[in-house]
Amino acid sequence: MQIHVVQQGQSLFGIAQAYNTTVNDLIEANEIPNPNRLVVGQTLVIPIIGRFYWVQPGDSLFSITQRFGITIQQLASINQISINSPLAIGTRLYIPPLPKVTKEINAYVEPRGTVTPNLENSAREAAPYLTYLAPFSFQALRDGSLREPPLNQFPAIARANQNVLMMVITNQENDQFSDELGRILLNDQNVQTTFLNNIVSTAQRLGFRDIHFDFEYLRPEDREAYNRFLRRAKDRFSREGWLLSTALAPKTRADQPGRWYEAHDYRAHGEIVDFVVIMTYEWGYSGGPPMAVSPIGPVRDVLEYAITEMPSEKILMGQNLYGYDWTLPFRPGTVARAVSPQQAIQLAAQNNVPIQYDTQAQAPFFNYRGANGQEHRVWFEDARSIQAKFDLIKELNLRGISYWKLGLSFPQNWLLIAENFDVRKR
Repeated sequence: MQIHVVQQGQSLFGIAQAYNTTVNDLIEANEIPNPNRLVVGQTLVIPIIGRFYWVQPGDSLFSITQRFGITIQQLASINQISINSPLAIGTRLYIPPLPKVTKEINAYVEPRGTVTPNLENSAREAAPYLTYLAPFSFQALRDGSLREPPLNQFPAIARANQNVLMMVITNQENDQFSDELGRILLNDQNVQTTFLNNIVSTAQRLGFRDIHFDFEYLRPEDREAYNRFLRRAKDRFSREGWLLSTALAPKTRADQPGRWYEAHDYRAHGEIVDFVVIMTYEWGYSGGPPMAVSPIGPVRDVLEYAITEMPSEKILMGQNLYGYDWTLPFRPGTVARAVSPQQAIQLAAQNNVPIQYDTQAQAPFFNYRGANGQEHRVWFEDARSIQAKFDLIKELNLRGISYWKLGLSFPQNWLLIAENFDVRKR
């Protein structure tokens, strides 16, 4: 499988010919929203086994094999060329696929009020590529009871695809994280006992096999109370044969200040729970100035710190399945519109603007002028940006990746998961 970036003047027919595939295969694999109007800078995943490489000035068999992780003898034999002959610029070489590594994949799905057909279909399409399916969320109440989200067919989808159904539990009240609710649950032992009993009975009834706490914006003084609660929960859930996991804010040091960070103890979570999801996204967020949602540099900084505090094989890297469309100039108090990668490509096509790529952030973006004459900037995800994250997962030997959230179309992501990973099923 290969990632191709559309250049000026290229057509699907010409691209298909270059890679020995068909136009229909390209359209189907990428669910191309604009087959007759490709955008310069748009990425396509080419559905072939292995990939092709065209020799560039300065290339040698040695440099090419170093780049792709194969031997000179393999490359020469597959392409029927002499090891001792110089390479002509422009020669097309076939590169065989690399071995896959086994990883775990989670995706949250957020029904808000009701489960729409689109959301259910999105979960059904993603489930073959998932280890965990995580409906968001069961909301804890102050008396230790739970408010359940609508689940509809999610448990059946998980069973059919050997997904572990993840029970996501939050300290949210009125859709906002509440430090007071967290204080009660973590410090009132009677409420906590009721809370754990309700979790167990609900998980048994609905078939959840991982209990996942997404407790955010806790009071800093509840850091140790949270750790004690997790130890108690781990003991209780282990008796049922269940996993325990948590969501963590993206920290780069143990004493990082801020309401989001201070009660999240990376080292303790790494010791207590089976795995964590680190929320490595939202640097660019709907209420802030335009920038990449998950730039590779800050993501790397968080993960490199995390593996000093816990085993790398306990870490799922958080990844957004969306981008944002900001109105320029940015003004505090304004809110950017969320867009899927497919919607972003359509916007670029409709406005006849090229897609650019920030190599430092490893993320695509473009500018366009709206119907009212206002300038816009869109940052989103494409095959290049997601492959950069997959490479980082492999480099750091992480457990895998966790997506927020299903319902936003990004077909290339799932193709590249299949290319890079054997997904663990439980």
